[in-house]
Parts: sequence; structure tokens; C-alpha cells
Amino acid sequence: MRVLVTGAAGFIGSHLSRRLVADGHDVVGLDDLSDGSLDNLADVPEVRFIEGDLLDEPMVGDAASGCDVILHQGALRSVPRSMAQPARTTDVNVRGTLNVLLAARDHSARVVFASSSSVYGDQDRFPLQEDFSPKPRSPYAASKLAGEVYCEAWRCAYGVPTVALRYFNVYGPGQDPENEYAAVVPRFVLACLTGGRPEIHGDGEQARDFTYIDDVVSANLLAARAPEEAWGRVLNVGGGQAPTSVNEVLSLVAGFTQSEPEPVHTPPREGDVRWTEADVSLARSLIGYDPSTSIEEGLRRTVDWFRDQPGASQGA
Repeated sequence: MRVLVTGAAGFIGSHLSRRLVADGHDVVGLDDLSDGSLDNLADVPEVRFIEGDLLDEPMVGDAASGCDVILHQGALRSVPRSMAQPARTTDVNVRGTLNVLLAARDHSARVVFASSSSVYGDQDRFPLQEDFSPKPRSPYAASKLAGEVYCEAWRCAYGVPTVALRYFNVYGPGQDPENEYAAVVPRFVLACLTGGRPEIHGDGEQARDFTYIDDVVSANLLAARAPEEAWGRVLNVGGGQAPTSVNEVLSLVAGFTQSEPEPVHTPPREGDVRWTEADVSLARSLIGYDPSTSIEEGLRRTVDWFRDQPGASQGA
């Protein structure tokens, strides 16, 4: 199988590329390197890498030529960034997705679209099910919801097989802690390993359905081979266990790093939600998704990976 991975040099895209190569697939990687790094693909030289922008429609079409599947991970990620850059977020995440879908139509490829649990917004029922009415609270969430709608439209209008995966707080080895909009897990791990003070937005009791990267990779591979009954569907991709508060995550990371961090509390971030919890029963039923990594095991692996990186040291 020949697969185009957009956002291939990013956190999720590089893990996907690595797994696909290991499974014997032909991989084309597309990334503009605005967030991703070729260092993430250094151990998979088999990937045919193309540096390019999702907004370049002819280039996206050329990259998709001959591909059976497009795993569309490329996007401007982060709720806070979208609050600061709403127009740019919409351009890349909506128009970029449209270009991917055009390429899929023209080259008869399936599309697996990386969506986000942020489309749910604040709900009053849990766990979150795919048929709940979306309540996006940020431009990022709105852009992902638009991508889902475009995927379904392309299935109806052009017969393009699509599956949209709503990711719930993905974490794991290789996630960038230095980015201005970095996720909480890598920031906590880096702070605990280097003697820093981890930043907590709000009181830290906000809880998330943290999902380990290997489970997300598995969901993509399963969706790439999804039966026709799954085409055009939106599926939750969560960790399969009870949500974990930000304070609990810090406590676990502190234990694995044998540190005693003193967090700094800052105001809650605009656009963030209080609680996320995925019902993954539909994904389990339609594509066989079965998340298997506990938050404890996932954080332990993540800490071990960061500890092995150059410059990581136990701070006082």
C-alpha cells in the first residue's frame, strides 16, 4: 500500500510514518516544516519526503499521485494558537483539508482525517458520543468540524471513502515541549527532568482523556482499511479509561522522574474545556479500535524517552 502522510514531520505524522515503513508500506511524507522537524524522520530514510504547503493545491495533488490512502495529519494545531491566529488557522485547516480531498478525488485515494475532541466543546453528558451536537469554542475546533463536514460531503458527492478520527489529547515520546503551544505532558516532563516549575492553567482539576500515541497510530491504520459501513463516519479516538486531571498527570510525572516540582498556576486559557471523556464503542465496533495503553504506562514510556534525549538531566 502506498500512503501519503501529511504533517509527516510532526509528532503524530512521524510516528505514523515509522509504523507504516515497519509494516512494509511505501510512504510519502508531506510537511512544510513550520512546526515539524526532519529530525523526527531521521530513523526512517525510506520515507519519500516532500517539503510543501497544504495550501499549494497542485503540489498536494502531485504528492497524492499513486497513493492508495492519505492520512491527513497536517494542520495548525492548538486551541491557543487559533485564538491568536484565527484566519491562518482557518486557511490551513480548512482550505488545506479541501486540497487533500481534491487530491483524493482525483487520484482515487481513501482519506483518514485527523479531527479533534475540541469540536465537542463543553457538554453536560459524558462520555462523549459522536452524535452529540458539536459546540466548538475556538477557531481550531471550528476548523476541525468544518473538515469533518467536508469529508462527509466528499463521500456523498464524489464517492471518496473518508473516516474522521476525533483525537483526545494525544501524548507520547517525541512530542515537542519547547513549542509555544506545547501540550501539557511534554511540558511537565521537561520541567520535572530539568528542575523547572511546570505551568498549570487554572486550578489543575480540569480532566482529559489522554490517549497514547501508539493507540492513535493503530486507529489510523485501522481506519485506512475501514469497511464501507465506516465511510463518512466520525469516530472518537480516546484512551479507553477514566479521564485524568492535569494535577494527577503532574503527580504521576513527578513520581516517574523522582522530582518534587512546584507548579506555577496561571489563568485558564481561552477556548479550553473543563472535561473530556471519549466513548470509543463506535470505533471499536466499526474498525476494531481497542486502546491498550494506560495513562501510567504511557507516561512512564514518555518519561523514559525524554530522559534518554541529549541534554535531559535531573534538576534540583
